[in-house]
Amino acid sequence: MKRQWGVEVLFVRQTSAGYMLEFRYKVLDAEKAKPLFERQTKPLLTHAASGAKLIVPTPAKTGALRNSNPPLVDHDYWMFFANPGKLVEPGDLVSIEIGDFVAANLVVQ
Repeated sequence: MKRQWGVEVLFVRQTSAGYMLEFRYKVLDAEKAKPLFERQTKPLLTHAASGAKLIVPTPAKTGALRNSNPPLVDHDYWMFFANPGKLVEPGDLVSIEIGDFVAANLVVQ
């Protein structure tokens, strides 16, 4: 992942009383990481146990709950996924897809 996409996955964890999931990653190569920041690309988080696909919410006032400015090296970035009904719990496996980027079998903290 570091070589192909220029990013290091830091974690996926529950936040907002369990109703959101935070995906945090660090950019190591800004050029390689650019596809993860394209606004038209819609990230998906897939819950391994149920197959449920969760999205990044886009509230009217704030826009998508993710970074979409050009990436900078050695900066941490985030995106939040809705977790309705607290479906995804700590210890569960998830995969994150952002266009062609796939981070599979991530353990939720």
